[in-house]
Amino acid sequence: MNQSSLLKKYLMALTGIVLVGFVLVHMAGNLQVLIGREAINAYAYALQNLPAPILWGSRLFLLVCVLVHAVTAYQLIKENRMARPRANEIEVTKRAGWASLRMGLTGSLMLAFIVFHLLHFTIRAIFPEYNDMKTTVGSPDGSEIHDVYSMILAGFQVDAISIFYVICMFLLCRHLAHGVSSMFQTLGFRSERWRGKLDLAAFAYGWIIFAGFSIIPVLVIAQKYGLVNCLETCGSSCSVNL
Repeated sequence: MNQSSLLKKYLMALTGIVLVGFVLVHMAGNLQVLIGREAINAYAYALQNLPAPILWGSRLFLLVCVLVHAVTAYQLIKENRMARPRANEIEVTKRAGWASLRMGLTGSLMLAFIVFHLLHFTIRAIFPEYNDMKTTVGSPDGSEIHDVYSMILAGFQVDAISIFYVICMFLLCRHLAHGVSSMFQTLGFRSERWRGKLDLAAFAYGWIIFAGFSIIPVLVIAQKYGLVNCLETCGSSCSVNL
């Protein structure tokens, strides 16, 4: 392997560590929806009101990590395809799992999902009416703040969006299950002795992320159709039309 490819693999692994950590923290923050409106609104308000250098610095850092991860992944996939003899394709397919063979595809879909997610809940360009959702619940001083709780419930009450999110979280799960394991290998932590344990840990991590992110849209849809009643209602402010 040449020095250029080795550097790309290290960049993939190091940016992967950042993104894996971010996904876990982001999931933990989202799960505060299950505690209630006050918890998630206060959490979101605190994040949005971090000092500008911290808020925008962290956003820029994450954006750079995503772009570096995506570009180096594309370059490595392209190099591997050019270097691989056609006769070896059957043998490689036998040894590699579905996630390994489809890392480029799942990664591309995740990149598209990130754009949609930002437009949906962060920039709120898809449903501008989210901007009108205000409340004092979770406000540190009693002033009106953005009602993130109602926005999340409104977003996931649209069946197609909830289904889309769950499917994307499954793809993320498969991407992480292979990616985290490969990350250990690239950084030299996955010896033959630890291979099985690290692969199992990566597999478990992927499914934990899937469960943590999927539980909210699943519960919102289940409550919408009267199957459960475990979330606070938010009245007409949760009504969003496609």
